[in-house]
Amino acid sequence: MATAADPRAGALHGLRVIDAATLFAGPMAAMHLGDMGAEVIKVEHPDRPDPARTHGAHKDGVNLWWKTLGRNKQAMTANLRHPAGREVFLELAATADVVIENFRPGTLERWGLGYEELSARNSRLVLARVSGFGQTGPYRARPGFGTLAEAMSGFAAMTGDPAGPPTLPPFGLADGVASLATAFAIMVALSSRERTGRGQVVDLAIIEPILAMLGPQITRWDQLRTVQPRTGNRTSNNAPRNTYRTGDGQWVAVSTSAQSIAERVMRLVGRPDVIEQPWFATGMERAQHADELDAALSAWIGARPRDEVMRAFEQAQAAVAPIYDAEDIVRDPQFQAIGTIHEIVDEDFGPMLMQGPLFRLSENDGVVGFTGRRHGADTDTMLGRLGYSAARIAELRADGAI
Repeated sequence: MATAADPRAGALHGLRVIDAATLFAGPMAAMHLGDMGAEVIKVEHPDRPDPARTHGAHKDGVNLWWKTLGRNKQAMTANLRHPAGREVFLELAATADVVIENFRPGTLERWGLGYEELSARNSRLVLARVSGFGQTGPYRARPGFGTLAEAMSGFAAMTGDPAGPPTLPPFGLADGVASLATAFAIMVALSSRERTGRGQVVDLAIIEPILAMLGPQITRWDQLRTVQPRTGNRTSNNAPRNTYRTGDGQWVAVSTSAQSIAERVMRLVGRPDVIEQPWFATGMERAQHADELDAALSAWIGARPRDEVMRAFEQAQAAVAPIYDAEDIVRDPQFQAIGTIHEIVDEDFGPMLMQGPLFRLSENDGVVGFTGRRHGADTDTMLGRLGYSAARIAELRADGAI
């Protein structure tokens, strides 16, 4: 199990990122950059913290989701609507490489903090603008959340039981996908800056990255005038592919995307006869016989405990995975071997487990230096670095600017 290390060792050491976004897509993109060693400064309203601090589970009144989402971030406050708070933000942006924001399009401009003003102070700045629908178009002013992206991208329409309603995920799927796309877009813009010497604006609409993850649905509709139907846990591309209950009440998932794997699975469960059927030769044709194939797997798997099922599939070199919850993940030897779970010392609770960076580097690997900080915990420190005196900081606080 990995432990905390010095975040300055990361590959993005020397990069300064201002996280002025809220909830998930923007802040999570900043988290990914912080994991890789960037210095991330979280800027929140003095009286209205990021709503992410209230989402999900709490312990002793302290939000646990924020411990992960806010990790590797220094937390300060500034009221961007206040003239003095605006000036604080402009001075901070002048020292930064990246600003991430997710206000409704036009909001920063209304406050005098658009890219024109920001780049006048810092021409090398990359401004990443994350919104529900993008900076232009008829929907630009609408409130935008991941749920709406999951609906409009086609995800909900193709997810769920064939006889049931469109289904939304019980977590921020579109936001999570958008966070990765935002981090990627920022690095592309920074790479361009190395050649041109100039920063630029990244316009990321949350509706688009999840759309890209759903495959060629647009091309299919264009060429065939058909849409992907809801198939539950099944897929129209291959079979058997489903979740199956084991004899001891556990669950496993089986995939047969490769023809050789499909053949191994059917031999294992005692149905080698179906391999000789003409329809078994392709995944799409097998999917049309999913009822028969699922029945065979359900009977075989349902007669055995999960451990036996896992051993048999592994011996047969067939693709299977146990369906885990968080407790299973923490205990799994593969997650332990690759260092997925990190133990970080938290300021409120001491040792705390959380997932670490999404990948490993052979040099300058990503780290989690500290967990999410309390609201405004580093305001005085950050303003001091900008040259503000203690007396001036006290004035700003009394005036509501910070």
